[in-house]
Amino acid sequence: MSALTLLPFYTENGVCRLSEANLLSIRSATIDDLALLHAMIRELADFEGEAGAVTIREEDLARDGFGDNPKFRALIAEWNGEAAGYAVFFEYYSTWAGRALFLEDLFVREAFRRRGVGTALLSAVARIALAENCYGIHWEVLDWNETAINLYKSMGAVFRDSWRPVLLMDEALRRVAERSC
Repeated sequence: MSALTLLPFYTENGVCRLSEANLLSIRSATIDDLALLHAMIRELADFEGEAGAVTIREEDLARDGFGDNPKFRALIAEWNGEAAGYAVFFEYYSTWAGRALFLEDLFVREAFRRRGVGTALLSAVARIALAENCYGIHWEVLDWNETAINLYKSMGAVFRDSWRPVLLMDEALRRVAERSC
């Protein structure tokens, strides 16, 4: 996928002109972006107060995102050529509604916040979802992140408060996997 066209301001090559001085572009991540992607994943974890929870390595990202059978896709946002943020997403399937995308990460570096970068990244993922005949995009937001919550509400996102995220991992995952019935 090449650089994506951004609305409402765009040029044919997918570069968004926010003013004569500021250019925002969004492009697909490549294998050459591994160190950058890894660094921004760590920045997101730090922002969320979970810096020690990141165990993924660049080689894992290479295998899982850029190997023969990619498990995720990533977009990189650049502001005047400088990495401003990223989105990581993957396809999943709902037995009720069909194909959808899950937005795992949407992150904008602190220096680039409140410039429309996050909105542009989400818009790019939404265009991909529509182009691939997905019924929607799912994602999660931490309950303390009021800025993001307000942004998502303003976009018309539906908060599914009656649904609770569930995670089975580590020793509990091993115990469940070992059960025979």
